[in-house]
Amino acid sequence: MEHNTGSNQNKSDKRNSASIVSRKKGYRDLDLSLKRHPLTGKINTLKDDAAVKNAVKNLVLTNFFERPFQPSLGANLRGLLFEPADGVTRLAIKDNIESVVKAEPRIKLLAISITDLSDKNAYRVTMSYRIRESNKVEDVEIVLRRLR
Repeated sequence: MEHNTGSNQNKSDKRNSASIVSRKKGYRDLDLSLKRHPLTGKINTLKDDAAVKNAVKNLVLTNFFERPFQPSLGANLRGLLFEPADGVTRLAIKDNIESVVKAEPRIKLLAISITDLSDKNAYRVTMSYRIRESNKVEDVEIVLRRLR
């Protein structure tokens, strides 16, 4: 009888001494440039930090009513590109970006810098964010151009 309780005690000791290991969640996304892998011929996939960066860019470049079943998701920046290039427009761009990036739960926005490139009819938007899971800080730069 002692033998059985000893083995049960060893099993419970093993359960109590087990270490908790967290696994990093892997993120994947399609590369929207649609470049093919040279060997497999399949469309390249973006992984982890690159996938999150791609998702942030897509959110910022999305206008209202572009996503089915989510008509209010997007920064709606195209309309602001045709407004006067002044501080009010830069503030509106910043506010729109801040509000849409809240929809991305994987990141925490740290800073937004908007530079007016009037000679090129464009704005340079630089965002700094922290990926919540890895605590890694990344930057993404987007140039918004007026095209007619």
